[in-house]
Amino acid sequence: MRIGELATRSGVSVRALRYYEEQGLLTPERSTSGQRHYPEAAVDRVHFFQDMYAAGLTSRTIAALLPCVDSGHTDEDQRHLLHRERTRIDTQVTRLQAALTRLDEVIAITDTHP
Repeated sequence: MRIGELATRSGVSVRALRYYEEQGLLTPERSTSGQRHYPEAAVDRVHFFQDMYAAGLTSRTIAALLPCVDSGHTDEDQRHLLHRERTRIDTQVTRLQAALTRLDEVIAITDTHP
């Protein structure tokens, strides 16, 4: 598929896809005229990038994890990175849940006293 179709199907901008390419995260094939062509699996890969960015991972960290995603195997450094990021995200989820609870308390108070 071409870059515009991938952008539409994955819900990101063409600019974001070009950024992923610059960062070495996404590598399209090129036609003889230079047009980018992506495999069907690129949609899932872009969703993975979006999930990881939303969780606070950097392009560099995502790039370091891609071999694990692709092969299903890790070395000691990669396992350490995976566990460190998981712990960081878990802490973030706990903080977000606490914030959500507080907002629910405020909503409950304001709903009974408009």
